[in-house]
Amino acid sequence: MQRAAPPVALYAHIPFCVSLCPYCDFVVNAGAAARGPRARVDAYVAALLAEVDLRADALDARWGPPEGAAEGRRQPLATVYLGGGTPSLLSAGAVAAILGRIRARFGLAPGAEVTLEANPGPDERGDLAGFVAAGVTRLSIGAQSLVPSELRRLGRRHAPGDVGATVAEARAAGIGSVSLDLLYDVPGQTAASWDATLAAALDLAPDHLSLYALTLDDPGAEGLTGPAGDHLPTTPGGRRWRERARAEQDEDRAAAAYDRACDVLQAAGLRHYEISNWARPGHESRHNLAYWERRPYEAVGTGAHAFDGRVRRWNAASLAGYLAALTPSSGPGPGPRRHPAPVLPPGGMEELDDATATAEEIVLGLRTDRGVPAAAAEPGEPAASALAWGLAHGLVERGSDRRLRLTRRGALLSNEVFARIV
Repeated sequence: MQRAAPPVALYAHIPFCVSLCPYCDFVVNAGAAARGPRARVDAYVAALLAEVDLRADALDARWGPPEGAAEGRRQPLATVYLGGGTPSLLSAGAVAAILGRIRARFGLAPGAEVTLEANPGPDERGDLAGFVAAGVTRLSIGAQSLVPSELRRLGRRHAPGDVGATVAEARAAGIGSVSLDLLYDVPGQTAASWDATLAAALDLAPDHLSLYALTLDDPGAEGLTGPAGDHLPTTPGGRRWRERARAEQDEDRAAAAYDRACDVLQAAGLRHYEISNWARPGHESRHNLAYWERRPYEAVGTGAHAFDGRVRRWNAASLAGYLAALTPSSGPGPGPRRHPAPVLPPGGMEELDDATATAEEIVLGLRTDRGVPAAAAEPGEPAASALAWGLAHGLVERGSDRRLRLTRRGALLSNEVFARIV
């Protein structure tokens, strides 16, 4: 069974957005927290740097400093991912400060992948040339749709032309890999409008595409929003929007949209390397592959999750609690109790037992085109009955390389397979 090990990747969460999209379940602080005289961005960046130091201190004590430092035993990071929220709202100086601190405390391998998420609006995409100078090598653009009516329905602030402008600006700035995020099963979406989005996206020649079915969950109902929860409560307006949108969704339409995307993107020469992700050769997301391969990763910021191979750890979603823990204070102040020196933020952890770890390894492996060893379906193995069911129903197939993979139909019905494994 996998043992604990030092991280190969690091995720940093930047929770600020100009406005909150009604479907969004990510940890986001919008409006006055993001811009204006009451903005918390500078305070958050300072707190994030403090958490980087505290997490690195713990790793130094456990594994030794990164390779290159005195008696270094940890390998430098292979990937860093600045996600959100809208990390492109940060100044280039703030991004440079974050990446500089990560480089100093964790190390960055030569040729490391450094991703930054961006919204494509002209007032949100940020200083792309400055981000490149800070060390960013990959841009993930939240396009979501390239149809004006769908963008309006989703509450997005940008227009389709802003996506193309952002891609062009990224190329001019020297960003070597550009990814687009798109949504399907959007209220009001048709087969024709989905085809239009796919065609317009491919016209921009992205290196990578991530396609997600619009999910409209309620994190509060799932118990994820308590004091140590990794989600924020859904706003009343967001809940009403989701109720209306949910009534307009259709499983058959979603399956048809996914099936159509598989055909179109395959014809365009993109590798379908994970259920929701396609890439040109060499542009697969190395950071996300670390997740799917269950490699250890560190994480900082509100709501961020880390994994050392045996233990999952998460920070609470509360911005106030995060700042209170990591912002030193010599005296009492309003809100949560502050500390004379930074301390780790509130959150939680879970140690995985062997059965859970094995099930997770198989589920994550099946998400990718590499699949899992055929031995996982042999009698006596934990997932044998589930995989046998998938093989019998044409959802799983056995390759000539003695590996099991989801079929196209299996990808469409992957939750049916995964539910039987876990």
